[in-house]
Amino acid sequence: MNYQIGEIAKKCNINKETLRYYERIGLIPQPSRTDSGYRIYTEDIVNRINFIKRMQELSFSLKEIGKLLSVVDKEDIRCLDIHEFVVQKIEDVQKMIRDLRKIEEMLEDLKARCPDEKALYECPIIDTLMEKRGD
Repeated sequence: MNYQIGEIAKKCNINKETLRYYERIGLIPQPSRTDSGYRIYTEDIVNRINFIKRMQELSFSLKEIGKLLSVVDKEDIRCLDIHEFVVQKIEDVQKMIRDLRKIEEMLEDLKARCPDEKALYECPIIDTLMEKRGD
């Protein structure tokens, strides 16, 4: 199926300007155009945009997403460049996992402090959070 810019923007839940930006920076290829100059996008572009959005949700920058897509597109990219990128991203992900585990532990601790339905001014969770602000 083919889409015009408004249709693909709506389908992918992005702004038309975002779509044009992705084209300008090379995240998606320049679309073909109708005789009257309207951009025409394919289902492959829908899938690519959904991939870009998902990677952004996972804290990948557009530059990092571009590197990954260059491998998919089989561009001339050195194996060493991708290897270094992957090693660094693995370290970043491992750090994020450690940080998220710390946050999870803190939230579990807070949850255990207040299992009942006390009024907000009596809430040990709020008290604990307020104590942490002064540190």
